Amino acid sequence: MNSTLYWVLAVIITLSAAYYQRKTGPTYPKQLDVRVNGREYNLKLTRSIEISDRHYIKLAIKDSTVKARLYYKRFQVDEPYQSVDFEYEKHPVNSFIMNRIFNIHEEEGFFAYVPAQAPAGKIEYYIDITDGNGSNTYFMNEPIIIRFKGAVPAKILTPHILIMFVAMLLSTLAGLMALGKHKSYRKWGVWTFVMLITGGLILGPLVQYHAFGEAWTGIPVGWDLTDNKTLIAVIFWTIAVFGNRKKKRPGLTILASFILLLVYSIPHSMFGSELDYESGEIIQGIIMPYIL
Repeated sequence: MNSTLYWVLAVIITLSAAYYQRKTGPTYPKQLDVRVNGREYNLKLTRSIEISDRHYIKLAIKDSTVKARLYYKRFQVDEPYQSVDFEYEKHPVNSFIMNRIFNIHEEEGFFAYVPAQAPAGKIEYYIDITDGNGSNTYFMNEPIIIRFKGAVPAKILTPHILIMFVAMLLSTLAGLMALGKHKSYRKWGVWTFVMLITGGLILGPLVQYHAFGEAWTGIPVGWDLTDNKTLIAVIFWTIAVFGNRKKKRPGLTILASFILLLVYSIPHSMFGSELDYESGEIIQGIIMPYIL
């Protein structure tokens, strides 16, 4: 098999894994299909908010005759739900890509504002929508969870995302080449290791620190799954790279590649950082029941 085909397969597998992780992650917007006054809407309900000037949940319904209400409270805190009405508003969109490429300069719909939480703080919420046919309540039995996070500078976040994607790509490539006994598998294994160290153990903690105030919450100080799966991947790739230095051991590379693909297919932010409102400390949380 020639090198081009290995690259094509690696790109397909990596993009598929990244798409799956993104779509199934517990901070990816919750999808809700509703019918309001005879019109179908696909709503994307917020599950992650960056701490900034405006903290809101949006209903992308362009029918100002509709009424909607938001019910919310702090996650895992024994307190009553508070409520606030959604208001129909138009907001300017300040994005070069949206303005110049997609010709979108404003967004409109119903907006309900919630109080800002500290980094890693969470609230749970459900909604009520009323149109000409009556009122419907959504997610009252399984509320949606929002996690708040601090703003991560683009100069840190962008290279982190790009380098980790490249690490996944090169890891898959090295694994496929090792499986096919291609001579270049060791070279790409070394590059995978370099990308993992740079993106996962250098830039990763910087992203975590800016977002949640803690640089590392994995083993040995905690059980944050994002940190721990990075650690697991680095351990296996360390074994693979050094195990192949003096003798070809393609099996180690295949195993390391499989482990990296496996751990990074786990939804991002599952078992992520969570603020304990009672102690004020950031702990490892879980929001598995609310993934889908």
